[in-house]
Amino acid sequence: MTAAIHVNRVSKRYQLGEARGPYRTFRESVTATVTAPFRRGRRRAGSKATEVWALKDVSFDVPAGEVIGVVGRNGAGKSTLLKTLSRIIAPTEGEIRLRGRVGSLLEVGTGFHPELSGRENIFLNGSILGMTRTEIRRKFDEIVAFSEVEKFLDTPVKRYSSGMYMKLAFAVASHLDPEILLVDEVLAVGDAQFQQKCLGKMGEVSKAGRTVLFVSHNMAAIKALCGRAILIEEGKLAADGDVNAIVDRYLSGGTDMALTGIIPENAPRYTDRPGEARFRSVRMTDLAGNPTTQLYYGQPFRVHFVCDVLKDIPDGHFEVSLSTQDGTHVTYTTTMDGGKGPRFLGKGRHEMSVDFDVTLLPRGYTVDVGVHHQTGATADMVSRTLDFDVLRVAESRTDHYPWPRTRGFVRVPGSWAGGVS
Repeated sequence: MTAAIHVNRVSKRYQLGEARGPYRTFRESVTATVTAPFRRGRRRAGSKATEVWALKDVSFDVPAGEVIGVVGRNGAGKSTLLKTLSRIIAPTEGEIRLRGRVGSLLEVGTGFHPELSGRENIFLNGSILGMTRTEIRRKFDEIVAFSEVEKFLDTPVKRYSSGMYMKLAFAVASHLDPEILLVDEVLAVGDAQFQQKCLGKMGEVSKAGRTVLFVSHNMAAIKALCGRAILIEEGKLAADGDVNAIVDRYLSGGTDMALTGIIPENAPRYTDRPGEARFRSVRMTDLAGNPTTQLYYGQPFRVHFVCDVLKDIPDGHFEVSLSTQDGTHVTYTTTMDGGKGPRFLGKGRHEMSVDFDVTLLPRGYTVDVGVHHQTGATADMVSRTLDFDVLRVAESRTDHYPWPRTRGFVRVPGSWAGGVS
């Protein structure tokens, strides 16, 4: 089958310090011109300019009609890849071939003019995105209905809330009819209900036989829309294959941490303060201390973790979060719960545990751990440290979960009253 997207050994290099600001005053321009010889001399005498490869030797093909997810951590090169495919930037090396009309949803709202009304911006933005005036007229009512901003259609968009602005922008962009659609993290717009509508719209696009490259940090959306995914790590194509396998590898960082709870040095971590703390391990037990990663329905449990604090943290707190295995946050607890203040976390090994008495609905979950400053700065945070499952069977053998489908994540106790009057 002929590839709709052909990417052959594509690389993109940036030179740090090369970029220029969008605007300089006359005085700044004159000063820059006068001082240029001195700055050139300093550069020659000092260190060489730093080159950064945002993409390096990336190759893959996408057959016509296939929907592929692109996953990777912030700064991995995902957005750079889509910008090269959209011809927004040119690759430094390699070849890209696209067969068919290309539509891009990269930065939602690009091309909106704040002084123009919503109605005028639909025509302006639609034209920028490649739609003809006839196409925009034909789809105008559908775009307006989808955006949910009909009452404010003749109001300048500078008076819109950020949510209204993004809704209208997504509504315009999502009604393109290209053969190839490039989508970069556009489902995080509006409220939860509108996000579901966005996801539904993307589902319609994917089922219409169009070729789609979809970048997102929402792993549930990636799994729902895509059968195949590629993983980008440090600008390189790290893996390409079945979406479930690729998402699992992305979330676990390619380690067996989620099975063992042992957190290696190369585990995917997030930190604002490098060198302050390192999580080492996570384990789970029942309240009697018996190790387990399989819980009865409604069973309380205990999470234990070991964290090495490498420098004193005077205003610290620990966090344990529970998420689904595709990255959807469910609930969390911290050492500051109940109105407690931050702790002095002295240098050394901290072994902690926390009890959870929450009725999780049957499915697979995982444990995330973090240590933070009161200001919000993160010393260390590791996701998907240990996977566990909640069964449909209750330990008491009475209060089982009887339904074949699981809706939501947590069951709350309800107090029912009333009846036939």
